[in-house]
Amino acid sequence: METMQTAEDSQILQTILRDPQTGLPQLLERYGGLLHGVVRHILTDERDVEECLADILVQCWRKAEVLVREDYSLKAWLIVTARNKAIDRYRRQRRENAVPLPEDFELLAQEIEAAGPSEAEEVIAQLVEELPPPDREIFLRRYYGLQSSREIARALGMEEHNVNVRLSRGRARLKQQFVQRFGKEYGHGKCV
Repeated sequence: METMQTAEDSQILQTILRDPQTGLPQLLERYGGLLHGVVRHILTDERDVEECLADILVQCWRKAEVLVREDYSLKAWLIVTARNKAIDRYRRQRRENAVPLPEDFELLAQEIEAAGPSEAEEVIAQLVEELPPPDREIFLRRYYGLQSSREIARALGMEEHNVNVRLSRGRARLKQQFVQRFGKEYGHGKCV
């Protein structure tokens, strides 16, 4: 498999392994805005966002050795982890406060639960990272940033219909690539 980490990401992970107090701020400097955006789209209270970001940093510190060894895309891993941590926190709050969950958010949560093992999610995130622009940006905004097609179209200066077509074709392409890499046992359900 080709290298998924950039040289800078690899260096950040090595620094985290040697000296987390230096490496984690470097990680935040490079990806803090992206992580904040993903988490903020799910959680509305700034205190919850900050606590979730802290959870992501702890998880990265704990997984740094695996990320280096397996050569995972750090950006893809961070996006998946941020989304999952934010959804977990939202669900905990919902149980504690009995706050109703919006219908499409519930559908997204069901898809995430049905996606299978976290390794599969990481592989899908890597495949998304390999998409050419603007498809990569569209997928990141839609499935990890949870933006609507209309919001994506506006942000990228495209027609909403074109965004939907790219999403549809991209999902088919990602499923095909996933099945090619990992065989048919993973190809029977929704990948993306």
